[in-house]
Amino acid sequence: QVQLVESGGGLVQPGGSLRLSCAASGSISSNNMAWFRQAPGKERELVAQITGGGNTYYTESAKGRFTISRDNAKNTMSLQMNLLKPEDTAVYYCCLYGARTYWGQGTQVTVSS
Repeated sequence: QVQLVESGGGLVQPGGSLRLSCAASGSISSNNMAWFRQAPGKERELVAQITGGGNTYYTESAKGRFTISRDNAKNTMSLQMNLLKPEDTAVYYCCLYGARTYWGQGTQVTVSS
């Protein structure tokens, strides 16, 4: 059983930056991981993912603005978000692909002036 805990969300003005972190309770070195988000009234959607070896994938909405990274030694994953837009407002979830898919509890990101 793996527990994931996100942190780093908050209120930021358009154009600002936030860094989200995800801490895992166990080793993540061999696992693919991802960040998802869910805006009010919308389905949860993929933002970015990273393999155990560090290969990354970004959706079009994240490309060029967000950077996903991981530190296997610390069992953490991060999402650096720059040039934030109001449409980035959502609850952001950390996800780990293992024997099953594990989810964190989510962290709220609000982009508003």
